[in-house]
Amino acid sequence: MLPIVTAHAAEARCLTPAEAQAVVGKGAVQRLSVIARVVGGEIVDARLCEGGGLLVYQLAVMREGGRVDNITVDATSGQRLR
Repeated sequence: MLPIVTAHAAEARCLTPAEAQAVVGKGAVQRLSVIARVVGGEIVDARLCEGGGLLVYQLAVMREGGRVDNITVDATSGQRLR
């Protein structure tokens, strides 16, 4: 599992695929196709999680050369988090 970078990581919970699909379908969060353009590289794993009052994408992104970076993105704004 990828690390969550929020102030309340202990409270974080990843949504089930059905829950994530419902949230995305309602337009409450950015679609992964939009997020992919922001983070660059190929998203090889993605989880939609909630914690600290935020919905975040936990992503594994493959970079050129095969390096994989773990990235957390605010799922609503698309902004990369630390």
